[in-house]
Parts: sequence; structure tokens; C-alpha cells
Amino acid sequence: MPQLQSIAIIGAGLSGLTLALSLHAQGIPCTIYESRSAPLNIGGALMLSPNALRILDALGVYPRIRSEAYEFDTLYFRSPEDKPLDTFEFGSEAKYGYPGVRVYRHVLIRELSAMVSESGVEVSYGKKFVRVVEDTAQGVTWEFEDGTRGSATCLVGADGIHSKVRSYLYPDLQPTFTHTMAVTAAVPTSQLKVPDGYGLPVTILNKTHGAFVIAPQQPSGSEVLIGRQKRAAQLDRAGWDALLNNKEWCIDFLRDGASDFPEIVQNAVRHIETEKINLWPFYVVPKLETWASSSARVVILGDAAHAIPPSAGQGINQGFEDVFTFAAVLKRCEGGEGALKKALAVWQAGRQERIDKVLELNAEIDRRRGPRAPGLEEQEETSRAFELGWLYKVDFEQMVDGWLAKA
Repeated sequence: MPQLQSIAIIGAGLSGLTLALSLHAQGIPCTIYESRSAPLNIGGALMLSPNALRILDALGVYPRIRSEAYEFDTLYFRSPEDKPLDTFEFGSEAKYGYPGVRVYRHVLIRELSAMVSESGVEVSYGKKFVRVVEDTAQGVTWEFEDGTRGSATCLVGADGIHSKVRSYLYPDLQPTFTHTMAVTAAVPTSQLKVPDGYGLPVTILNKTHGAFVIAPQQPSGSEVLIGRQKRAAQLDRAGWDALLNNKEWCIDFLRDGASDFPEIVQNAVRHIETEKINLWPFYVVPKLETWASSSARVVILGDAAHAIPPSAGQGINQGFEDVFTFAAVLKRCEGGEGALKKALAVWQAGRQERIDKVLELNAEIDRRRGPRAPGLEEQEETSRAFELGWLYKVDFEQMVDGWLAKA
């Protein structure tokens, strides 16, 4: 089998940059191509759990972002009357080696971009992938919007849920809009007048108005994200942009029905700065038969390959698992013709098994947070804790060795 002499990565987002660092750590050359003219420097905060932080630590990223992150261990859930309903463990340094953290996306992009540059990996901005031109056992050639072409041993689509690379594998597939969108804003924590002993981050449930989320960010927790979800009709990109730019509509939506929530929510929406508002629609991708072309020279991963609802906060965390294990599999991929294809099939099977378990966890979380039947409140409040060692405390190198041993 030809050596993996070059990997081309489409997309310089979180997954693409982390993939580049993972490949570099394994001694595999790569280049990143990004359609934007510069690194992305917008977006709200992300929640990273111990499984992802273990990967970022192995790559040297975690020490560079920790001082700018808010650390926490538990997510809290409360009733419309502000009574405790449930908890969900999102991290624990004692149990899993890492706390849960919230860190701004732009901080992570900044440090990942700096580390990619320090490693000598080239990032070509303003290069919008259009189509695959040739895909053979020897490599792949593709075309950019400006008419230029590139070639590599393997092309990896880390270009998100609306992936252009995925369209080569599945020309007729379009992400499915869930008819749900989220509107969020950032406000000072002091504005909330948080009661003593009140656990944050918190989701306050209300079957009439939906859930209201409050999640601290900034290292000191001096700021919180507030947010709600809403059923919505399908819009095109221009429609979503127009809705996002309608700041007054976004503020009105966050405030709608606030009087039916506890005082902490009413305080949270009292003053909202328009420049701190974000809106995004939720899309999903159906379970795919394969994440690679028949030659195994075109591969998709992260949101391009699977979309995970936000119930357990595992979307980007699973993306980091994808890229780290992908690089580890490639490093171990030696042998005759067909070895790459076999290795990628084993990698996808192993990753899909993990993702399926996350989806099962999501379903259990949604069930426990849903409306409660009369008389079951006490039973639900004392329900057993989630067992999360399988998710948070993982040796990924050992996991990859186990996958390949079964091949």
C-alpha cells in the first residue's frame, strides 16, 4: 500500500485544526484548506467534558486554555417552581482526571491555530472546496472555487454539518432541520442575583415555555449564557441571517413568558445587550453507511459524518474523539493494498459504537427531564445517577489498539 504521504483537511474549524495537531503528533504530514479568509473568531462558549479534555491535554492544548475557562462538575435541573429535579455529572477531576469546562470558541480557535502554526502545518485560507475530480487507490484530486486543484493521498472533510466533502459520498443527502432553534445571550452574573447555594449551570424546565438555560462562563463565572429553544419553520441561509439580525425579536423571545419562571430568570432577561445575542438552528444527519469513499481516499468525520443532539453536551466532544482516533488509526495502518480501507472500516465501527451509546444517553436524559406524571416527583428526584466512566475515563490509544486487534 502506498504510504500516507499527505493528508488534506477541508475546514479549519475546531475539528480540522485538532485533526492537524493529531496527525502532526503521529508524524503524518497534512495541510488544511479553509474557505474563510481568516480564522473564525466568533461564537459563544463550548462545554468540554473529560473525554475531550484528555485529548486536548495529550496534544498540549488544554494547559493553554485552562486559565481562560470556567470549571464545573455538575449540571443542575429544576422545576418551574425552582425545585431541584435532577443532576448530571459533566466532569470531576477526582473521578475522571478533569473537570467540565466552558470556554469561548474563539479562545480555543486562537490557541489551536497558534499551535498548528507552531507545528509547521500549512493553513491555506480563502480556498473553498467545490468537488472531487479524481479518487483512486493512489490518491485524490479535487477542485477549489477559484479553479485551482489540489491532490493528496487522502482528503478529509472536517467541514461541518453542511459538508461539501460529504456531498461527494452522498450527492442527494441534505441535513434535516429539526424544526428547533436556540436563541442565547450573555449577561453579567451579578444581574441574576443568584441565591446562596443555587447550583449552576442550571436548566429550568417549563412545559409551556420550554427550558431556560443559565450557564456561567469566563474563568471567574462573572458572565452567564442564557438561552431558550423554540420550534421554527425551515429557512434558507438568508432567512436565518435576517432573523439573527432582528435583535429585538431575539430579545422578545428570550423574555416571552419570563413571568412564569423563577425570579432568577426574570432577572436574567431584564437587560440584554444586542451584540451578545446568538441564534442557531439545529440540524441532524441520518446514520450513514460509510464515512469513506470506496477507495478509502475521501473521508468525513465530526459533524460531517454524524450529528449529535445537545442533550448530553457531546457534539464537539465526540468530534475531538473522531479526529484523535482517526490519526491514531492511520499511524498504525501498515500492510498491503486494502489495509487503509480495512483500518477505516474498523475505525468507523468503533466510533459508531461510541456515538450510539451517546445517543442512548441523550434519550435517557431527555426521558428524565421530560414532563413527570402526577405522584412521580419523589421517585424521579431519587433516581439513580448516570454511570459515565465509559464516556469520560477513556484511554484512546488503548481503544484504537483494541479496535485493530479485532480486525
